[in-house]
Amino acid sequence: MAIAAPAQQIDPAGPSNPAGEPSDAQGTISIPEGVTIFGKNDPNMRRATALVNGDIITGTDVDQRLALILAANEGKISDEEKERLRMQVLRNLIDETLQIQEAKASDITIDEAEVDQTYARVAQQNFNQNITAMDAYLARVGSSPASLKRQIRGELSWQRLLRRNVQPFINVSEEEVKEVIARQQQDKGTEEYRIGEIYLAAAPDAKQQVYENAKRIVDQLKQGGSFVAYARQYSQASTAAVGGDLGWIRLSQLPGELAAASRELQPGQLVGPIEVPGGFSIVYLIDKRQVLTADPRDAVLALKQISINFPAGTTQADATKKAGEFATKMKEARGCGAVDDVARGLGAQVVANDQIRARDLPGPLQDAVLSMAVGETSPPFGSIQDGVRVLMLCGRDDPQTNNALNFDQVMAQMEDERVNKRAQMYLRDLRRDAIIDYN
Repeated sequence: MAIAAPAQQIDPAGPSNPAGEPSDAQGTISIPEGVTIFGKNDPNMRRATALVNGDIITGTDVDQRLALILAANEGKISDEEKERLRMQVLRNLIDETLQIQEAKASDITIDEAEVDQTYARVAQQNFNQNITAMDAYLARVGSSPASLKRQIRGELSWQRLLRRNVQPFINVSEEEVKEVIARQQQDKGTEEYRIGEIYLAAAPDAKQQVYENAKRIVDQLKQGGSFVAYARQYSQASTAAVGGDLGWIRLSQLPGELAAASRELQPGQLVGPIEVPGGFSIVYLIDKRQVLTADPRDAVLALKQISINFPAGTTQADATKKAGEFATKMKEARGCGAVDDVARGLGAQVVANDQIRARDLPGPLQDAVLSMAVGETSPPFGSIQDGVRVLMLCGRDDPQTNNALNFDQVMAQMEDERVNKRAQMYLRDLRRDAIIDYN
């Protein structure tokens, strides 16, 4: 799980009724434009923004959750967009409250110790820090530990509720799993895509409004906004929990409109809004690879980085010349065993790491390093401010091709997909039956 800071990812899922059967009634909560969001609230004076079946959501709750999203986007959000985002945060808090209430009604309790344990894990995963440092970060960006812990409690409650009220009614037969495995074997060598999606539901009478909102989200993403953060807060698909990540899929598994758009994308590009049944989607291509085929970028590399700095006042011409001379000296080093002595003579710094995955390197460097033999160096790279550096390849462990698909993994994936669909309907039913008062 993660929070809306360096990156985010958490959540449960959403829709299906306790019996596991889809509800015939369709519809979503329409939050009126005139809802008042209280401004900078005094934390000691908590005023209600909404009452959800009697439980209070305050302006402070909204502000502190919004602060996490703003931090994730490094403040690159206009005031107008901030107000729209505030409304979305309120909707998310309403859903979260409904999930916690439904879990409580089903006698599901989440211990404080479990929430604290997850909070500590988030601190480590997202910040490489201890809890004290995490608390300080949240206070610095205008949020609080209590706000994040409430989010954690909501996610854990919903996940546990789904395991009790939805998963037992989901069945995937062995024949279905075998058919999927057979199709994947037939598709070996074809491309599969890792896709992120932000899905916005749109009732017929609100289609234009939702479309305009989706366009604004796309504009914010193109200006550097965090896709993961926006997916967490805006997407109405169950994958909002993991920042919109659909995982590795083939285009044939997507609706035709999304498949056609995704086929033209390169990793790092996004497209949308795309009209799909029931609403609009924004699609982001995280990566792509070939089915059941080893990807060279999954190779684990042993690298040494050798770097030198430029004196203050170095011109571009001098930097280019010095970088060329440096690269020549590195090529003469004759392998990783001798490079440390050569670097010492040049006053260069050497850093070694034998657990670098090729795909974790910047795109241009991936191709350069994967084409190198052991003992060879990359072209020089860097800047006048950061200095120049080269990478020397000291070893490479290539990935193994896995021709055998794991039956249990495929079954688990199919079950998860069906649980997610039912979970969406479950949450929709909770919204429809809720009594919500706005202040």
